[in-house]
Amino acid sequence: MIAHSTDTGLRLWLRTVIFGTDTPAGRGFDIVLLVLIVASVINLMLVSVAAIEAQSGALLQALEWLFTLAFSLEYAARIYAARRRWAYIFSFYGLVDLVSILPLYIGLLLPEAQYLVAVRTLRMMRIFRVLKLVRYANDAGVMTRALRHAQRKMQIFLGMLALMVTILGALMYVVEGPAHGFTSIPRSIYWAIVTITTVGYGDISPSTPLGQAIAGVAILGGYAILAVTGGIITAELTNEISAQRRKTLCPHCERSGHEIDADYCKFCGGDLSHEPEDDAPVDEEQASARDKLD
Repeated sequence: MIAHSTDTGLRLWLRTVIFGTDTPAGRGFDIVLLVLIVASVINLMLVSVAAIEAQSGALLQALEWLFTLAFSLEYAARIYAARRRWAYIFSFYGLVDLVSILPLYIGLLLPEAQYLVAVRTLRMMRIFRVLKLVRYANDAGVMTRALRHAQRKMQIFLGMLALMVTILGALMYVVEGPAHGFTSIPRSIYWAIVTITTVGYGDISPSTPLGQAIAGVAILGGYAILAVTGGIITAELTNEISAQRRKTLCPHCERSGHEIDADYCKFCGGDLSHEPEDDAPVDEEQASARDKLD
């Protein structure tokens, strides 16, 4: 019974430190973890530089093992302290934690898998959790729903775009031909895509007056495409934000139209997170202002 009580106490303490930020120990843990993540990614970048790796390869490899062992212990501690262990293991961040430490261990068993070490850069994604940027998940949800609503329009638009670049590619293949670098229709379609997206690598360019005129039309069409794409997404995003504002009702004056992250009503100044008490005194000035607005 004593061992069980000690184990429970240890789990509670680890849960508070690892998953919480309200205590000095939790904030200190997050700061140390943030430093380790950034240092490990910098170390991985240095390993990829041949000159630095040749000079300090042994030290960098030792540091990499040190970082991996530290993250492995942290991963095991998270599993031990989590309330629902399997839910954490198969969660997004749980999988990121696992994938960021596996490549080095796999490289010991399969030397040919050494290029998987680049996967360790996924550790950078853990910064979002350390900085608690998940508090912006609501805003991310608004963006995701807006993109989902714009999906059908974007599919139609991308279909028309694919038809456009195919026609342009075939046309430039006929006009310019292999003599000017347009050796095939697929390569000409590649030129059309690069031109319409206004990237312009310059590896293929038209030389005839007619070809240059077609290229000018394609470039202007590219700017129009950017405007249409942005307009579709912006319209859906505006609709989604408006819908979110309509959902937020003030419990005091029952009016909507508040910002998603608002704490107080912009009409009566009431707290949006608390219901009014039945015996609470009524602010006559606020009531009069509401009557005028209504």
